[in-house]
Amino acid sequence: MGQKNKGGCQQQNLLPKVLIGEESSQITQIFTLEELKKATSNYDENLILGRGGYGTVFKGFLDDNRIVAIKKSKIVDQSQTEQFINEVIVLSQINHRNIVKLLGCCLEEEVPLLVYEFVNNGTLFDFIHNQIQNNVNNLLTWNTRLRIAAEAASALSYLHSAASIPIIHRDVKSANILLDDNYTAKVSDFGASILVPLDQEALATMVQGTIGYLDPEYMQTSQLTEKSDVYSFGVVLVELLTSEKPLSFDRTEEKRSLALYFLSYLKEDRLFEVVRVNLLSEETSKRLKRLLFLQQNV
Repeated sequence: MGQKNKGGCQQQNLLPKVLIGEESSQITQIFTLEELKKATSNYDENLILGRGGYGTVFKGFLDDNRIVAIKKSKIVDQSQTEQFINEVIVLSQINHRNIVKLLGCCLEEEVPLLVYEFVNNGTLFDFIHNQIQNNVNNLLTWNTRLRIAAEAASALSYLHSAASIPIIHRDVKSANILLDDNYTAKVSDFGASILVPLDQEALATMVQGTIGYLDPEYMQTSQLTEKSDVYSFGVVLVELLTSEKPLSFDRTEEKRSLALYFLSYLKEDRLFEVVRVNLLSEETSKRLKRLLFLQQNV
């Protein structure tokens, strides 16, 4: 018990200003462990929304009738604690309609539990790649895809240019873009994000991100810039256009990466062969060509 309390004290010391709102755009609520256990029926597996390398996200029902998403660590180590605390610090700097809101956290465990607004329509990855089983073919229109892309781009622009301290997300991918019941995009998962000092254009870091989305220059140099997020977002745009996965072993070796696959068709002037058929129409062709030009220059 003594060790656990010590961990809680360390976290209290690391986060006090953020949690009471002294240096943040919003006040972060402190939840008790008992509240979150009750909200999730003691972490009932039927309430699991998703699993990741660092933890599990549960759907929770608070006493005030709010529905929330609760991220709970499954392994305890120092890097995890730092990642969860980092997410609290980063999200406490942010207030944007296309970025998932952090409502609060619980510091009674060695790794904080994080409580977010509940975004109820899954991820953009599911929206793109599981459309048949989700029966959302009628929503996979050019306008819907373009709006989602514009909303995610707005969130990234805010992080890079309008946040009080510039933020590099560092793991932009379709699985980290959530969709609400109106299919509004909400960028999520800031555990790997970095606050960038105003006097620095690049940061030397250990390479982190998801294969298929990683910026090749960042992988080669370990120099992280906002352009690394832009590259990853470019891959998301290609996903939206083609409905292809960012990495596929069904494609030939030189085209397993979606970026290389897309660029090969671009160089051969065969782009419309890889764009999803139901996006092709006279009405959208001009917009599509402009978007493809942007992608070529990412």
